[in-house]
Amino acid sequence: MRAFRGATTVENDDPAEIRVAVRDLVNEIIAKNALEDDDYVDVILTVTPDLTSMYAGTALREECGFDDVPLLGAVEANVTTGVDRCVRVLIHAYSSLQRNDVVPVYHGAARRLRPDLVDD
Repeated sequence: MRAFRGATTVENDDPAEIRVAVRDLVNEIIAKNALEDDDYVDVILTVTPDLTSMYAGTALREECGFDDVPLLGAVEANVTTGVDRCVRVLIHAYSSLQRNDVVPVYHGAARRLRPDLVDD
């Protein structure tokens, strides 16, 4: 089992923007790591405290079809150096990939969370 991570940001606390951002992020994590539907164990999603218009887990279920995968949502610590309007995703899934072959995905301003892992 491996953990597949990523993060994204939105310009506004808007359900439509959150849906698109979560969908695009998760679809890219899945594609870059060759994940299949039966691989998923669970998903942890966090949002910054400034995102209150919808649950990120709802976006994941409705936009990506994660209806039968256990989801856990939480709010990030409100740190002054944090990234605003940010959604983080951690997918636990069965995979034959080695840990150093797992491809993380960071979109938008979330790229500054882990610049060492971002391809430009």
